[in-house]
Amino acid sequence: MKQAPMSLRRRLVLQLLGIAAVLAILLYLTVRTVANSAAEATQDGVLGAATMAIAERLQGGDTGVSLDLPYEAFSILGSISDDRIFYRVDANGETLTGYADLPLPRHAAPSVEPVFFSDFYREFAVRIAVTNRAVLVNRQPILVTVAVAQTRQGQEAIAQRTANLAAAIGLAAFALAALLSMLTAGSVLGPINRLADAVGRRGPHDLRAVDHPSPEELRPLVTSLNGFIARLRGALSRTETFIAEAAHHIRTPLATVRARAEIALRQSEADETRETMRAVIRAVEESSRSASQLLDHATVVYRSDRLADGPVDLSKLLQGLARSHGPTAELRDLTISVSGADCPVTVQGDRLLLESALRNLIDNAIKYSPPETEIALSLAARDGKAVIAVRDRGRGLGGRSQPELARRFVRGANVDDVVGSGLGLTIVEEVAEIHGGSFLLTERKGGGTCAELVLPLR
Repeated sequence: MKQAPMSLRRRLVLQLLGIAAVLAILLYLTVRTVANSAAEATQDGVLGAATMAIAERLQGGDTGVSLDLPYEAFSILGSISDDRIFYRVDANGETLTGYADLPLPRHAAPSVEPVFFSDFYREFAVRIAVTNRAVLVNRQPILVTVAVAQTRQGQEAIAQRTANLAAAIGLAAFALAALLSMLTAGSVLGPINRLADAVGRRGPHDLRAVDHPSPEELRPLVTSLNGFIARLRGALSRTETFIAEAAHHIRTPLATVRARAEIALRQSEADETRETMRAVIRAVEESSRSASQLLDHATVVYRSDRLADGPVDLSKLLQGLARSHGPTAELRDLTISVSGADCPVTVQGDRLLLESALRNLIDNAIKYSPPETEIALSLAARDGKAVIAVRDRGRGLGGRSQPELARRFVRGANVDDVVGSGLGLTIVEEVAEIHGGSFLLTERKGGGTCAELVLPLR
């Protein structure tokens, strides 16, 4: 199963949060390192001062080296933290006082300035400062080494507190970065959303080029979109031209054949010839009706996205259709009556589609009505809607429901002997839906069908 791509907003937020997390970790590590270095430097300063204070108390004489330990130096070390303190004083490799096993530098050259290093002593991590002094004993210089050590718990505690503070600051910075990341993602993606809204607000027939202000990074997308719209506009134009030409090339020859057959029918005196001409006229009529319905359905599908919205007078339209279908009804010994069309009833819509829907309703009524019956057309305005009804005394619905009959290429079980495409009611229902109206098909009392097309008034 193909995984859906991650949204740009989520990807951008995650990337920004990743950067914020890396920066927070770097902040923590940096502060921890700086804190350790600062605590170590502080401890080294105190240790060095204590070591120098002890070294300055060294005195030589005729008998040996004497030392008056400055306990105030140890007091200074103790006042900083509760760490343990160790010291060692050696003269010519012999320990004079202090802890004889306190580590000394292994490869350190004699130096007056304190030398600092870290080591382990009695299972403690200690920081050690070492300095050397030359003392005259019996007029001979003797090298004296002074070492002072202090455990590092206090230093580590200070560094840990500083690191904890850095971690808290890092977490707060990360939380702030998360909020700012979401705001930034919204700001960065705002132009894309505004462009999408501008295109989405367009009507289905609006195929103008997109001229919405957009950042430079979106210009390739806008250019590609405009190119697609131009190609779509050209394709729809070619489709419209094809439908119009197809309608002309199909209907015109059929009309010519029918006209010639009717002339031959009137001129012929032989019964067999007249019967043949009638069969030809009926076949041409059915073929013309099927072709017209196929082309009408194609027109409805095409124009549903390019609705020619304008005022349509239903009374004039209904009367015109009744007159144009009069000759066909007479051939089948049918009567077409029109009621309620004396006053104008105007709706807003596409005249061509409304005409196609009404023509199919009247064609169905003529096709399925028995001879010497009436097809009643009526027009009424009530409750803010225009209601056009077509009533006949035909074969009814044949036991099928309206949703079934309104599907494409579906016909009633009682009309198998009548040529048809099964598109007429589909066209009517689609036209009603496009115009915000409704279509109702019911059985008529006494036999026949009542078809009602309901449209909102202008």
